[in-house]
Amino acid sequence: MKAGISQSTQLKQEIKINPRLYQAMDLLYMPLLDLQQHLKQELMNNPFLEMVEPEEEDDEEEGQTEESPPEEKANDEIDWEEILLNGFDAGGRHEEHEEKEYYEPVTVESRDLGDHLRDQIQLLELTPRQRLLADEFVGNIDEDGYLACPTEEILTSINDLVRSTAEEMEQDPLDAPIYSRAELEEMLSIIQGLDPPGVGARDLRECLLLQLKDAGLEQSVPYRLVRDCFDELINHRWSEISKRFGISPSDVQKAADEIQKLDPKPGIKYSDTGDNYIIPDLIVEKIDGKYHVFLNDANLPRLKLSKAYQEIARDKKKFEGENKEFISNKLNSANWMIQAIEQRRQTMLKVMNFIVDRQREFFEKGVQYLKPLTLREVAEVINMHESTVSRVTNEKFVQTPRGVLPLKFFFSSGLSTTGGEDVSARGIKAQIEKLVSEEDPKHPLTDQAIVNILKESGVQIARRTVAKYRDQLGVLSARMRKRV
Repeated sequence: MKAGISQSTQLKQEIKINPRLYQAMDLLYMPLLDLQQHLKQELMNNPFLEMVEPEEEDDEEEGQTEESPPEEKANDEIDWEEILLNGFDAGGRHEEHEEKEYYEPVTVESRDLGDHLRDQIQLLELTPRQRLLADEFVGNIDEDGYLACPTEEILTSINDLVRSTAEEMEQDPLDAPIYSRAELEEMLSIIQGLDPPGVGARDLRECLLLQLKDAGLEQSVPYRLVRDCFDELINHRWSEISKRFGISPSDVQKAADEIQKLDPKPGIKYSDTGDNYIIPDLIVEKIDGKYHVFLNDANLPRLKLSKAYQEIARDKKKFEGENKEFISNKLNSANWMIQAIEQRRQTMLKVMNFIVDRQREFFEKGVQYLKPLTLREVAEVINMHESTVSRVTNEKFVQTPRGVLPLKFFFSSGLSTTGGEDVSARGIKAQIEKLVSEEDPKHPLTDQAIVNILKESGVQIARRTVAKYRDQLGVLSARMRKRV
């Protein structure tokens, strides 16, 4: 085989995506607040862009109607004068909506469960040695209020800290006053006596026992049930428990009801979940019996081409080389941004208008009348790609007469009915939830009974599908729901 250099001709196709296409897709994906921040950043970076002031809107609209269209030029070079002098405004809101000033919420420091526990520890008469151990315990309590690791690990960790401190002080680690198991158990008891009741528990059973103890119910039936037959209790084996304790099944049921009132996650009320603010991107209002869709973009910066830079760019002969390239790039970017924002507006309105037309019965009657809908169906009707519709609906919210809902709420699979119509899976779940809420507690509906009831209303559904939907709704099986 001879090594050498040779040339050859090869014909192939490559798909290269314009960077601006990526930016356009990002604009579709952005929720309202993110888009506001993005446009503010663009206003800072591109001198050709500026915001339309409210008092300028009427003057601009009049100027655009009176101005005659410029003559077309055969030159392939960008015609700065034509574009700059006839800059357009993408518009931004429905004239019926008034301008509203938006104040962005400011995040403030919040206190969590650890802070709450340390405050209580500061009030206790503890030695410095005990406070060190208490801090070790608090650091190992999760946001639900449970001890996140075995006590043996806490003992090992605190003693390793004691030994390393002794080494730093040039002392013999073997002579360090390590913590004993008795000290650990004593401190665990102190931690479990803090507020909220049940904090510091190692499992659910201990958490419930601590809460019952705090309420002074150590001699009660609920305390005995949790302590002595927890497995039977969580499996609702009322008959077995009644025989074991010599009490009636109804008394067991009453005790279980009392236990159910306890908090399985006592620390969650102090957890810092953060503030989640939702500003709807769209608004659906019923006016004179018809549903209308509006964009909630009153606070979105309305962009136009800068008049100051129109004057600067009027004389094209002044700019050559890098200056000419800079102005050309910034001008193209500004025009593209205004067009992209307008395209985003129109796409969102098209999608939401179709959803409103398709789901009219939902807006009139409720979730049980929600129809099945897929992204592909919407894409085919509005002549856009399915991925585009997906980006438009992702992380977007709409304010409707039935509350603020994510756009993804309106999309779900469907089931067939005997009448040839389709019904949404979300609507079926709502029917199952309604049937369970209205059932006789002493004779709860089995999954097969729910199947039969739905078949009577024309819905064809399998028993395993009912069981799946019931699990997704967090509804227990009929045996677990049965009351005695």
